Amino acid sequence: MRYCILCLLGCALAAACGNPLGLPAAFITNQIDTVSLYALSGTPISLPSGYSIGARRAVRTEQSQPFDFAFDIDTARRALLFPTGALKLGRQSGIQISAQQFDSIKFAPTSNYNLDSAQVVTENSVVIIHSSGVTCSFNIPAFYYAKVHVLTIDTTSTPNGRRIDFEILSDLNCGYRGLEPGLPRH
Repeated sequence: MRYCILCLLGCALAAACGNPLGLPAAFITNQIDTVSLYALSGTPISLPSGYSIGARRAVRTEQSQPFDFAFDIDTARRALLFPTGALKLGRQSGIQISAQQFDSIKFAPTSNYNLDSAQVVTENSVVIIHSSGVTCSFNIPAFYYAKVHVLTIDTTSTPNGRRIDFEILSDLNCGYRGLEPGLPRH
């Protein structure tokens, strides 16, 4: 609730100055990266199982590195993506499955994110994720947003198995929800 009031106040003040969203000009270019994550269970601890949207990289979850979602495979061999709340790390990040194609998603939605439980994904699933909360340089709390397209899932126990490969586009311009390559629009 506090976030909404601050955002509305900031947006109202900025609207009077001709900027309807009250955001500074975007300066970080959105780009598509290809990433591999390894299952939280059944793979060496030295392999990354989490992803940090703000850092735009895969991370090892046991090293207290901040991350926004993690990957695992359950006993039914289903691939799962976990927001932080599902791992009992606080209800910070959120995930939602999208019915749209990866390239069709232009903006991240502001609501309906799953904060508390894992999402089952399959090859070609498209997921929209918001990061844990960040405080913008202009002192308004916000999220970073990303869209994910699952490319392959390997549930085997080979040295390179128990892995998910995906492409991800992240918008690291604080408060922006644009999910197209290039500089985002409001």
